[in-house]
Amino acid sequence: MSSVQKQPESSPITACTISRDVQDFDLLIEDMETALGEAWGDLGFAEALAFFNQPEADGLEFVALAIDASDEDEIGLLSEIITMAKARGIKVILIAEDVSPASLHQLLRQGADEFVPYPLPENELQAAIDRLHRTEAAAPAATAAAPFGDTSRAGDGVLLAVQGLAGGTGATTLAVNLAWELASVSKNDAPRVCILDLGLQTGSVATYLDLPRKDVVYEMWADTDSMDEDIFKQALVPFEDKLWVLTAPTDILPLDMITSEDVQRVLDLARAKFDYVIVDMPSTLVQWTETVLHSAQIYFTTLELDMRSAQNALRLKRALRSEDLPIEKLRFCLNRAPKFTDLNGKSRVKRLAESLEISIEVQLPDGGKPVMQAGDHGTPLASAAAKNPLRKEIAKLAASLHALGQSDAEQAA
Repeated sequence: MSSVQKQPESSPITACTISRDVQDFDLLIEDMETALGEAWGDLGFAEALAFFNQPEADGLEFVALAIDASDEDEIGLLSEIITMAKARGIKVILIAEDVSPASLHQLLRQGADEFVPYPLPENELQAAIDRLHRTEAAAPAATAAAPFGDTSRAGDGVLLAVQGLAGGTGATTLAVNLAWELASVSKNDAPRVCILDLGLQTGSVATYLDLPRKDVVYEMWADTDSMDEDIFKQALVPFEDKLWVLTAPTDILPLDMITSEDVQRVLDLARAKFDYVIVDMPSTLVQWTETVLHSAQIYFTTLELDMRSAQNALRLKRALRSEDLPIEKLRFCLNRAPKFTDLNGKSRVKRLAESLEISIEVQLPDGGKPVMQAGDHGTPLASAAAKNPLRKEIAKLAASLHALGQSDAEQAA
């Protein structure tokens, strides 16, 4: 084992262990020496954060983050170490002893590449290192497929916004699953899809897809004047290499923290890099709601067959008309719509539409418990319950939207 600072130039450091005290992980020391000889060093938690900002960190291939149960109180610091390592292009192997599944899950979601339990099984560290090398060799193909590696298709993406007229009307469920269905609509030429969670206080897109929330999201919103493609890319989290997500910030923030100009800059950049941009709006009308409404091709509003939804729909219509805003972009989506055989329910839907003087163009059936379970497990309905009636209806909606977009593109050409 060699000190990071004292390692001679003729024997460069290619890896580091990061731990509270590496002597507590004697088997790790032995396996690191077997795999790397003297070409590795050791850092404490605080030392690692400082080292990542030094030029010497550029030579690291990976770090082995070794933790035990006593380190779980430092989960925030450990997450920051992983985030900084990934930002420098350094792979992370997580070595854990007696750590709770919840903490392991959080650190893996934060970006750790490999997990190895401690005490280390024989040759398992070397096997993890080999897997990292294989993944790195395959990385160029994956990078080329990412939207930020493709400059030939940059254009003006379709913006679809979703806002609930009342709590629990399925707005985020619709936004997340519509985004996933659009990203999966074509096997040969899948569109590039991004979902933006503008719920700065209670946004839950990250929860519905089991994704980490990045601190850089707050930094991006705090200074959009200096935002460029690289900063925007760092703020996004990929989901299964098909969908890119701008999560809500890690902390609850006031909705007026961002301005219409901030939102417009983010929307413009997202539309330039993606074919479809789904915006999950907060249920509250704010200053920049007008910005999203003007930019969107379609503004979905979800409601239910109850009095609160009816009253809020009337309030929304009055608010938009008083400001001379494009109310024609609204598409009302009825959540938990009655079944085809429910004639009484169908009659109530008709009376609701007539009394509100609206057209309910999308009727989403009640998906039952699988919808809530899919959200709790962080998976789209297509993966958790492919035959669920709600999933089928959202898939049909995505297919029709994509077909319409393709037809418009052909006519424009």
